[in-house]
Amino acid sequence: MRQNPSFAMTDVAEIRRVIDAHPWVTIVSGTDAGLVASHYAVLLDPARDDLTIVGHVGRPDDLIHGLGESELLVVVQGPHGYISPGWYGDGPAVPTWNFVSVHLRGIPEILTPSENLDVLERLVDRFESGMAQPRPMWQAPNDEDFVRKLERGTVGFRLTPTHVTAKRKLSQNRPAEVVDTIIERLDAGDSPYADPRLADEMRRARDTMRAARS
Repeated sequence: MRQNPSFAMTDVAEIRRVIDAHPWVTIVSGTDAGLVASHYAVLLDPARDDLTIVGHVGRPDDLIHGLGESELLVVVQGPHGYISPGWYGDGPAVPTWNFVSVHLRGIPEILTPSENLDVLERLVDRFESGMAQPRPMWQAPNDEDFVRKLERGTVGFRLTPTHVTAKRKLSQNRPAEVVDTIIERLDAGDSPYADPRLADEMRRARDTMRAARS
């Protein structure tokens, strides 16, 4: 991902927030057979306060990616959406696409079976927590044999990235009044491109810039 200083995200807490809010990622590896990509959910490592993530892949994706043997890229996609030139005012303009994205690169560490099992359990707990009646991984009718078989069919990993590129392209190069108008349009819900989540990201970037200037 090409970086632009005007759009760079460098605050670790902000990058962690994006990863935590958007755990469904794309994992890309370069192999002898060419590029391969898979999609899995990840979590921030609770034992760390950096950008280390933990997750798993299903077998045989570990072999396809050469997991643990070579560098891979994890792409975290935050809110994104179309920005109409009609939201810029009366001057000449073309459309663009606003987005927040994080790229994490490094060689992952393979987890032990017990560590992998812990990650699987925490993944289930994370997403079941929003349900009216959460169903943890160990809850019946799941039994120990079922859960252990599940673990054996996956390979857990921990990735402490050696290279991070984080970018939020959120109209920071536009005048303040234009940014405010775009946020209003994204919040309004009167177009097919309305997206309150993207509007929230734009507010965060706008307020950060205004605080820095003051």
